[in-house]
Amino acid sequence: MSDKRQRARVQGSWAKQLPKHTRPTGTVPNNHQPQSTHSAPGSWGSGPQKTCETFEYHQPTKAVRDVPAEKVIEKAGDHVLSNGPSGVSRLRLLPGFLPPEEADCVFSKLLAELPWSQKTNYRQGEAYEEPRLTCWYGELPYTYAHSTMAANTQWHPLLLPLRDAVEQASRCTFNSLLCNLYRDGHDSIGWHSDDEASLGVKPTIASLSLGDTRMFSLRKQPPPEENGDYTYVERIRVPLSHGTLLLMGGATQDDWQHQVAKEYHDRGPRINLTFRTTYPEPEGHKPGTKLRFTAK
Repeated sequence: MSDKRQRARVQGSWAKQLPKHTRPTGTVPNNHQPQSTHSAPGSWGSGPQKTCETFEYHQPTKAVRDVPAEKVIEKAGDHVLSNGPSGVSRLRLLPGFLPPEEADCVFSKLLAELPWSQKTNYRQGEAYEEPRLTCWYGELPYTYAHSTMAANTQWHPLLLPLRDAVEQASRCTFNSLLCNLYRDGHDSIGWHSDDEASLGVKPTIASLSLGDTRMFSLRKQPPPEENGDYTYVERIRVPLSHGTLLLMGGATQDDWQHQVAKEYHDRGPRINLTFRTTYPEPEGHKPGTKLRFTAK
């Protein structure tokens, strides 16, 4: 028993508090520095505190601008896009220009019988394949994107009555036709204006759509002070459905650009017939030269 009591006393001694050491008031041990009033630098939420400064609001030197909301044109009729120094830019939208049964027949025959091919264009000296198929009809060749399509006077018989109907609706005459085939949603055409010198001044372009609906987008040319920045320009979308005729006239090719963008969901094939009037290239102009510079 005496051994057990001895062991208990030894084990219990570990639980005893250490003796407190008193220190004379005002003295600091030689091996200790005075305790800092601040926590160690780098510790979370601590460190020397800066004096709170009064917040001052400064008016922005550059005015804040809103990006214009994109407009959608779906209603049939005439639409004025803009009225500027170049003149009035206008569209005429005629949904159902071809009745559905006639549009179906025309679409299937043109899809199967036109001489579709993929054109090679050039950008900054680099060749690239157009992301769509095309063919050209006209007494004159047509040059754009530094590549020329040869003259072709052998119009498909179905295209001639279509041209007559488009001329009657537009009250214009057309001597040439650029046909585009968008095979699916991945085929497209980028931002551009139809302002080659061979098309003359303020041309009228008649666009007849057949097949699946695709979105036709327009954006206004920015003023010179914007240095080619399209961020704040007006934008318009026009859904072009099967059998729809769209006329672009006035200063549209001077003041606006248009495109058919890629789409990343299922789209069937679409044919776009763009009737136009071409002229011999003006003297001193290279084939395909723009009447003025437009950013692509």
